[in-house]
Amino acid sequence: MTDSQATDSTGAKTPAGTNPLAPAPIGVRTAADVVTPQLVAHLTKGVVGSGRTANHTPFTGEKLADLPESTPQDVEKAYEAARAAQRVWERVPVRERAAVLLRFHDLILERQGEVLDLIQLETGKARLHAHEEVQAVAVAARHYGRKAPAYLRPKGHTGAVPTLTKVTELRHARGVVGQIAPWNYPLELSVGDALPAFAAGNAVVMKPDTETCLTALWARDLLVEAGLPEGVFQVVLGEGPVVGPEVVRHADYVSFTGSTRTGREVAQGAAARLIGVSLELGGKNAMLVLEDADIEKAAAGAVRACFSSAGQLCISIERLYVHESIADAFLERFAARTRAMRLGSSLAYGADMGSLAGERQLKAVEQHVEDALAKGAKAIAGGVARPDIGPYFFEPTILDGVEDSMSVCTEETFGPVVSVYRFKSDDEAVERANSTPYGLNASVWTTSARRGRDVAARLRTGTVNVNEGYASAYGSVQSPMGGMKDSGLGRRHGSEGILKYTEAQTVAHQRLLPMAPSLGMDDEKYAQFMSRSLKLMKTLRFK
Repeated sequence: MTDSQATDSTGAKTPAGTNPLAPAPIGVRTAADVVTPQLVAHLTKGVVGSGRTANHTPFTGEKLADLPESTPQDVEKAYEAARAAQRVWERVPVRERAAVLLRFHDLILERQGEVLDLIQLETGKARLHAHEEVQAVAVAARHYGRKAPAYLRPKGHTGAVPTLTKVTELRHARGVVGQIAPWNYPLELSVGDALPAFAAGNAVVMKPDTETCLTALWARDLLVEAGLPEGVFQVVLGEGPVVGPEVVRHADYVSFTGSTRTGREVAQGAAARLIGVSLELGGKNAMLVLEDADIEKAAAGAVRACFSSAGQLCISIERLYVHESIADAFLERFAARTRAMRLGSSLAYGADMGSLAGERQLKAVEQHVEDALAKGAKAIAGGVARPDIGPYFFEPTILDGVEDSMSVCTEETFGPVVSVYRFKSDDEAVERANSTPYGLNASVWTTSARRGRDVAARLRTGTVNVNEGYASAYGSVQSPMGGMKDSGLGRRHGSEGILKYTEAQTVAHQRLLPMAPSLGMDDEKYAQFMSRSLKLMKTLRFK
């Protein structure tokens, strides 16, 4: 560092000469203490796989566990078992299915220490960021555990002829949901997405990323302990290009979270079979700091928004638009907080940021930063790898002076890198924020609630957070969450998050008179009678 003093994440000064990016203290538990052969054997006993593969920890690059690897034939077997179990599970009353989620809610909070260790070891993230996953899954389990019966209950509607036509909307499970889950949030984006599918009466065949599959398998084990029949939740492991298409080929509905490129391939596979699909894909999310924003709060919020999980979060911020009148003051505070962040690999709370997930992510981050610096951008914080901490650590980085010709300007980095841009008016900020093919998340900072809501409504993203980076919208599970444009199709959370896993059926019961000429009317009199009836229904404000 060049400054004689730096500030820590609370804004307090640290002594001159210290390195605030030094590794956090090592925790008392090691990977070998957590991932024992007994644990791996227990968690993988239900995985259908005739081959062998392995996963690794980003903290050191070392192997964590030997794992079964599924073939296309193994995937077919998993679907056969899931279909048999689903036929029984769908007949279980919805309140009993929902009760499993509520028991799971309690278990995951009681035993969170186990899964926090696994999340950290498999993803390399800091413990507080791992806890965000525990929070998100517990909230989803509580929500659907309470609300699933209401979301799924039969609903009456006005019939074609009031009093003569009784109409009921029913919701049926789709069958077996094929789920392809990513590596970056291995608890929340695996079992978190599966919970509403189970509540709706479906079975799930999940393909988690092999590098983070122990977390998903742990969650499966806990769900079985909470009362979910084992056959209802099948897990297959293997390379995405081999196993992924097979998951899509046998599914009745597909849930996918990952890159936009792969999402298009999944969508094409689902379209060929005329099955439904939900996709949460990439993002190049923008944060707008208006001239009336609280600069201190916005700077602290930007650290969370840009560098949580080392920026490996679909809804994290990669583009930062700051009003020109406050840009220098804001960046001074934001850069100081960023430089003071503590990197570490401890299985304990204390580190502000962990590691990137692997060599591929590190290379992508390095390429974007090097390209920007070579073309004239300036790193006002970070900008370099930290192999002294671990093989895939990279300092949280702020780039100023980024131009359109730089890859970091338009391409998703998916790492701890944010580009800064200045604007003169709200109109300019909105236009620039919207000038991307992506539309997943956005953030607006202002002291005016009304202005924040007005600007938010003009942004073409699935979620917008006012005076927060991403957590307030994502954590509001009664509301839909998902992407616009190239950021995906469909929504998770709320009614849409569970109804997508169902087929709607309309049952119309006609009583007393048919929907045809009757009571001695010929065709012409029947047509006149229906015309008068339709006019009357409009007058009486029938919908």
